[in-house]
Amino acid sequence: MIAIGSSAQLLSNSILLAMVAGIPLYGVIRKVNIFENFVLGAKDGLLLMLRIFPYLLAMIVAIGMFRASGAIDVMAQYIGPWLNKLGLPTPVLPLALLRPFSGSATNGMLAELAHTYGGNSYIAHLAGTIMGSTETTFYVVAVYFGAVSIRRTRHAIPAGLFADLVGVVAAVWICGRVFLHN
Repeated sequence: MIAIGSSAQLLSNSILLAMVAGIPLYGVIRKVNIFENFVLGAKDGLLLMLRIFPYLLAMIVAIGMFRASGAIDVMAQYIGPWLNKLGLPTPVLPLALLRPFSGSATNGMLAELAHTYGGNSYIAHLAGTIMGSTETTFYVVAVYFGAVSIRRTRHAIPAGLFADLVGVVAAVWICGRVFLHN
């Protein structure tokens, strides 16, 4: 009898193999010049990367300046006690504040929180839930809107930040019910 884990792995590997072999096979059947189209796609990808790069660089520099300035620590010091009473522990606050700006920085924060407080702690569960229920709003706007040359974002940033706030509130509420009130 095959274990469920190995069955899932076999199915996953089979699907991957079917895609890797099936896509070129489908192109051959349809008489598509696969190599030429691959090269054109790679060229378009590089051109897109060149268009996106300035926006990405600007976001990375801005995030670095924000973190280096100590603004996150000052915000955590002043609003942390109130948010702690609402169920958002002070160590998770920098992650919640920085999440709309950077996914990689908050991934590092999540790893640090899990290492410091333990991977099975309330803080790690809450931080992971916040990561899963929020988005890197400013990064998305800067990179994706910049890639298609949209200068006026209109309601995208307020709507994205509101969705992030709802995600944090929902994460605090759900994690409080699941992990604190057993």
